[in-house]
Amino acid sequence: MARYFNGKEVELLAPAGTFEIFKAVIESKCDAVYFGGPVLNMRMMRKGYNLSHEEIIEALNIAHSMDKKVYITVNNLFSEEDVEEARAYLRFLDTARPDALIVQDMAVLELIREMGLNLPVHASVMMNVHNLEMIHALKELGVSRVVTSREMDLQTAKLLGARSGMELEYFIHGDMCSVHGANCYFSSQVFGMSSNRGKCMKPCRWDYRIKRDGYVFPAEYPLAVKDMFMYEHLPELIESAITSFKIEGRMRDQDFMVMLSNSYGDAIDRYIDDPLGFDRTKDSKALYNNRKRDFSTAYAFGKPGLSNINRRYEGTGKFYSTGKVFSTPTAERELSAERVKELRGRMAEDRRNTLNKPELAVRVNNMEQACLVLEMGVDSLYLPGDVFEPDRPFTKQDIKELGAVKGHTKLYLGLPRMMNELHFDQYDHLLNGERLPIDGLIITNLGAIRRYRGTGYPMMGDANLNVYNHLSAGLYAGLGLTKLTVSPEMTLEHFASFTSRSDLPLEVVVHGTPALMYMEHDLFENTEVMEPIGEEDNQYVRNDVLVLKTDKGENPVYRDQYGRCHLLFAKELCYLPMLGEMNGLGIASFRIEGATYSIKELRTIIAAYQAAMDGTKPEDDLLGGLKPVYAGYTLGSLQFN
Repeated sequence: MARYFNGKEVELLAPAGTFEIFKAVIESKCDAVYFGGPVLNMRMMRKGYNLSHEEIIEALNIAHSMDKKVYITVNNLFSEEDVEEARAYLRFLDTARPDALIVQDMAVLELIREMGLNLPVHASVMMNVHNLEMIHALKELGVSRVVTSREMDLQTAKLLGARSGMELEYFIHGDMCSVHGANCYFSSQVFGMSSNRGKCMKPCRWDYRIKRDGYVFPAEYPLAVKDMFMYEHLPELIESAITSFKIEGRMRDQDFMVMLSNSYGDAIDRYIDDPLGFDRTKDSKALYNNRKRDFSTAYAFGKPGLSNINRRYEGTGKFYSTGKVFSTPTAERELSAERVKELRGRMAEDRRNTLNKPELAVRVNNMEQACLVLEMGVDSLYLPGDVFEPDRPFTKQDIKELGAVKGHTKLYLGLPRMMNELHFDQYDHLLNGERLPIDGLIITNLGAIRRYRGTGYPMMGDANLNVYNHLSAGLYAGLGLTKLTVSPEMTLEHFASFTSRSDLPLEVVVHGTPALMYMEHDLFENTEVMEPIGEEDNQYVRNDVLVLKTDKGENPVYRDQYGRCHLLFAKELCYLPMLGEMNGLGIASFRIEGATYSIKELRTIIAAYQAAMDGTKPEDDLLGGLKPVYAGYTLGSLQFN
């Protein structure tokens, strides 16, 4: 089955969570169905869901007999323990012959190449594809379709599709995240349950209050976005040359999914049959009356702002078939001497024979911090691509001034976490002009590797590349990266096994308040359009810093020069007591995230880490005299097994 408009294919892609649901959905007015198998997909939280090997075979036979397609999700991050299971599963899928796999981890691409398999690959929304260079890079790696970033508007999608020739898939209905794909680490840091490994505990659906400038604002659910609803905008989707219209809902019930598929399929057929006479609103009210949340077109037509935030049924559990919410506000665990002892013991088990002296790196936010780092002789200074307000981005002159006095310190220039075509244009001009006095670039996306590997600047991969296994590390090394930052979601066992197998030099963020969530959604808008309901000072950060408050703590939120928000830890990450054991695992570099600290605070932190790395920290002092600046210290995801 296939639909065409002006010679362009239009595919309606529906989800199925179980084999029984699949059998009903495949009979509906969809062109293709996607589902997960028994392992390695992003919906592993609910018992009885996903399909067995036998059910996959039968589902493929049913679909292909109807001239419909099946895409199978192999779309979570693999740990080292998952790799052999992935090999066996991919061999099975190669014989089963699905129409494509939907993939997040670069390890899948590496395994398919290594094993000589013939499996078409679609890039999952969790790859967060958001620029033309990423699409070109993925095409060169064998990817045949890209699921676009959730924050991509239709005009951008149209441009990227036309310029790349790549098939694009676009979400048109269902549950959306408020955070950029694969850029949410909240669940893993608080619960040890990785949102990138199919185990998200939905902290974006918690009840918060927003505080800023000494006032409390009635935001309620400021991160809980509405469901996507593009039913009335099918003409715009088709005009944008989107190939596949994707409905979210692998955890939804059968009747609901069949209703959605039939409604959208009927509307597409009506438009193809008579575009001038097409009634956008026919049956729209029925969908609205059966909604789970309220509806939004999200980013399809530009930034939606607060109109994208949902309040219908939030906190009631009505979204989930279990009748329960996934989680409730929970504070990050405190760093404890007992747990540190356990972690050190486990790391010592995989200790390598040769120990090289590790380096210390510090990421800063302004020139004053940068000058302090140089003054203290830190090994590497990182200038960020995303600078927190009220500081302003580093200028070309700033870079030159720092380069002139950097001495033995290596100077790295970071790229924005999300890069659109304008950003590439700006960095092209900067990096292809006169030689900058920098020692390398900090790479945040696959497209930037492709674009800048010919500039002569060494490239290291930042944490948001989400490298979780030696296969993806090897792929990135083959593309030209000389160092990688370990995924911030690594639990203890995964960390130890990964570091023992990776040949590429690795860096670990060991201190500070890294971003738990990175989002296009502007939380500051709440403080600009809402009237305050009370007065209350922030507990740990300045009053001009926005915080999200629950009964368990306060998470600071900083906005960067592009208007994007970074939600940080309530507590500070601190791995100071374990530097020796991490070095024993072969970690080449330790990073301090210093952006939010005062000069005095940052000086104290750097000195403590330098003392620990030089062996001058008292052995009986767990934290080298350090005291937390914020709500305490935490071990993040590393504390979980």
